[in-house]
Amino acid sequence: MEFESVKVEVLVPEEYIERLRDELNNIGLLTVGMYDNVVSYSVVKGYWRPLEGSSPFDGTKGEISFGSECKMEFRCSLENIAEAKRVIKNIHPYEEPVINIIPLLDL
Repeated sequence: MEFESVKVEVLVPEEYIERLRDELNNIGLLTVGMYDNVVSYSVVKGYWRPLEGSSPFDGTKGEISFGSECKMEFRCSLENIAEAKRVIKNIHPYEEPVINIIPLLDL
């Protein structure tokens, strides 16, 4: 099966959502039909442990941390995914942002 679009999920602190939304929208990546700024987010909870050599945004090296962040989701054409990842990585505060790219079937 072929696909032209993907769903992008990115875990990000809530205070970065508006800036990320604005930058993605400014380059046309959040437009669906006759609407722009098309993005959703939900509050999620997670665990992480910064390992030696890391520079954690939050948490202490060697200790398991727990906290809230947001999962931001939007649809993107496959041809624009590199640009979307570039914008996310430029704005995101984590040294290793979690970015999931999920193919959407064109049925």
